[in-house]
This record gives sequence, structure tokens and C-alpha cells, in this order.
Amino acid sequence: MTSPRLVFLDRGTLSPATRLRRPAFDHDVVVHDRTAPDQVAGRIAGASIVITNKVRIGAEALDAAPDLRLIAVAATGIDVVDLAACAARGITVCNIRDYARHTVPEHTFALIFALRRSLLAYADAVRAGRWQAAGQFCFFDHPIRDLAGSRLGIIGDGALGRAVGRIGTALGLDVVFAAHKGRNVAGPQGMGPLYTDFDRVLETADILTLHAPLIEPGPHGPGTRHMIGRPEFARMARRPLLINTARGGLVDETALVEALEAGQISGAGFDVATAEPPAPDHPLMRIAQRPDVIVTPHVAWAAEEAIQTLADQLIDLIEAFMAGRPRNVVAGPGAGS
Repeated sequence: MTSPRLVFLDRGTLSPATRLRRPAFDHDVVVHDRTAPDQVAGRIAGASIVITNKVRIGAEALDAAPDLRLIAVAATGIDVVDLAACAARGITVCNIRDYARHTVPEHTFALIFALRRSLLAYADAVRAGRWQAAGQFCFFDHPIRDLAGSRLGIIGDGALGRAVGRIGTALGLDVVFAAHKGRNVAGPQGMGPLYTDFDRVLETADILTLHAPLIEPGPHGPGTRHMIGRPEFARMARRPLLINTARGGLVDETALVEALEAGQISGAGFDVATAEPPAPDHPLMRIAQRPDVIVTPHVAWAAEEAIQTLADQLIDLIEAFMAGRPRNVVAGPGAGS
């Protein structure tokens, strides 16, 4: 009997220090550091199992892989895979869950602290000689604000959003979770009795942080793409910080630039972009040098401990699938498992 062929399309998206054990069944494995869009079909042809992190797998590429049984996404976000096409072809798709419950909330608050206290701006000023030029023991070139007593608005109440909420509560923030528009229902356990109206959160938050998936508009609703755009920025009466460690497409980035320039928000901390890496003329690159902006290269998830947890869970999922016990299934046979 021929051993199943396993193909990893983008091993380079995991840290070189990450230990990726071999699955405990007979198999052939091919590992690619990166895969360009025009290489996908050729590389998955003949594969039984494909691992992808950020390489897109669409219907045309799937047509070249009649033996494919499983796509294991080495991330939580599954927008890189055509789920409908996989379901139609009987291909199971599974993803990684709950591996970033510490690293993303910690990165979120690293951005919040750095921006509220202008840490990078002051560090840059010291390097430029401003302290000596000040002629006294301190200087006040950039704003500094405490967190305690401020309102933290959270959009997205999954594991990461709730973890951010717990940290915010411990720090003395007034934590509110935004409802879907038109809804006002029971909130996350331990985080208060009700969600707060979406527009009300925009209007009253001192800090807004995004932890929602990127969902394209469709028959089931408007989706989440550009959920923060010009109309939403116009409602931000308290000039909040905007933090995005979720997906770049959640925010209209051109509107973000306009909002900063118009003073509708007081700063932005972004770990994600609509195009990664962004081109030099991308909207985020236009504002990355501002003292009230921090852009990090999609590394909120990338604590060593988190990546190792991801890698271990990835192999666990593949072994479970081969043992007939699929887990974390988002499409195809076994969906809901």
C-alpha cells in the first residue's frame, strides 16, 4: 500500500527554532519553505495531506489534487482555503485553535501601553539628544495617559477577546464588548450581563481593540470586512486608540490614514495589514513613522511558546485524522468535529 504523501507549502512561516515532529504513521513528506501562487497546483498534485499557513488554496489548485483528503491550516484563520470547493470534493479542512491565548493578548497590551505612554516616541527622542537639550530632569513632548478608569471597547468575544477583557479588568479598565449591530444580548461569562451596542462602543471607548475573524459579505450577513471605516471613525467621539491584532481587512486602511490625519483617533497599533508584507506605498507604511502609530509585522501570535503549541497541535490533528477521529474540522467530512 502506498504511503500517504504530506506536503507543507510554507514551513518558513514558522520559526526555524520550532520543533515539528514527524507524524506517527508511515508517510512521505515534502517540505517547502515558501510557495508562490503559481506553484500551488503543481506542489499539491499527488498529495494526500497538505499543510498551509498563508498559501492560498483555491478550486483550480484542488482540481490538480484528486488524492487530497486533508488540508491542515497551520493557523486559526481559514480564509486562505476555498472551503466550499473542499466540501464539494470531500476534502476535510481543519485548523489550529486556542494556541495564542497568551501571546496575542499580551501583544495587544504591549501596543496599548506603548501608545498610551508614548514609549517609542520618548525613546526616539532620547536617542536624538532631546533629554540633554531639555535642560531639566524630564520633558513633556508627547502625551502620557494612565489606563485605569479608561473604557476598553472589545470587538470580538472569542478566546482572545475574552482574555484581553480579563487583563483589562485587572488593570482597572472599564471593559465593554461590542454587540453585532442591532443586538443586545447576554455577554461573555464573567464579563458583565450585556453586550454594548456597537455604535455606543465606538462613541464611548478610549481604546478599541479588534479580535474578530475576517468574514466576507455573503448570504448570511454583511461580514466583517471594513467593519471599521469612515462612518465608524466619525462616531469615535473620544478619539480612541485603535488596536488591530486580528486581520488587516477589518479596517479600511485608507480611512484609517484619514482618521489619524483628521484627529478622529489618537493613535493606532496594527500587527496586520491587508497585504503582507505591505508595499512601500501601502497606507500603513505611510503612517508607520508617526509617533502615535506602531506597526508590527504580524508577530502578535509569534511567542516561542505559542508557535510550539501550534506545531504540536498541527501534528496532533493530522494523526487524529489518519486515525479516523478528525478534530477542529471547519469544512468537508467531519465538519463540526
